[in-house]
Amino acid sequence: ENIFIGFDAYKKVLATDVDVVLLTTPPAFRPEHFHEAVNAGKHVFAEKPVAIDAPGVRKVLAASKKAKEKNLAVVSGFCFRYDYGKRAFYDQIRQGKIGDVVSVSSTRNGGALWVKEKQPEWTDMEYKLKNWLYYTWLSGDFICEMMVHSLDLMSWAMGDKPPLKATGTGGRQVRVADVYGNVYDHFAIEFEYANGIKCYHFSRQQEGCSNANTVSITGTTGKGFIDNGKGLHELTGKNNWVYSGEKNNMYETQHEELFASIRKEKPINEGEKLAYSSLLGVLARMVAYTGQTITWEQAMNSTETLGPPMADYHR
Repeated sequence: ENIFIGFDAYKKVLATDVDVVLLTTPPAFRPEHFHEAVNAGKHVFAEKPVAIDAPGVRKVLAASKKAKEKNLAVVSGFCFRYDYGKRAFYDQIRQGKIGDVVSVSSTRNGGALWVKEKQPEWTDMEYKLKNWLYYTWLSGDFICEMMVHSLDLMSWAMGDKPPLKATGTGGRQVRVADVYGNVYDHFAIEFEYANGIKCYHFSRQQEGCSNANTVSITGTTGKGFIDNGKGLHELTGKNNWVYSGEKNNMYETQHEELFASIRKEKPINEGEKLAYSSLLGVLARMVAYTGQTITWEQAMNSTETLGPPMADYHR
């Protein structure tokens, strides 16, 4: 009696007396689920990204504002924000230990991902939902769905201020079979911030290539470097520093801090920050798909939607 199935299952969950909901369905559904959860007075853990297009981002921003008014907690799936090493690292950056940030480069190159073979009893919709990462209208493409972690780390270095504009490229070199839907397998994006500061993101999902999951921050007096694969957080230059403190499970810490904030009646609300980091992924996809330079304001005000409205799923 506690299991609900179907596109309207979220409504049945929200009608129960639960205090907290976890939004972990494919990203396309997240803005509506987030909006309805806040309306129902539920605390929210929302996986990243919270939206795959600008109308979804705007919906999340409005719901986040309402969550603050209702004293509801909103914690994001940007798990790196809860890693002790990264918190210490970015604290060093904020203290000016490498001077003023003048450039950020993030790289996340990895192998191919899973594909679930279609079973005879599955409808086309069931097949696509089980392979949601390969359909832009469900995932937002992999730069929006996965590499947004790297973009969030870039944003953290930039004080979570939005870029002025972006340009870039991407494409499909190896994901050419029908099982890979319509998403890309590589992206290269340049973000331009105020005062001409440039930030770069490179990502790839292809087998047989070199892998990396790193962030490099250049300042006026030194450099900061993160290697997520090695768990390395270091500064070099005027102030040399390497994190050697406590290591934690960032996924557990997310939820521990979420529930602690609820119990203290001082709920964390990361909704706005979560929405803006998600829009970085949306902007990156937009410039790669169109080949055009697009401003932050143009992306934020875009009316492009990737999938049907939730009402169509209930028919």
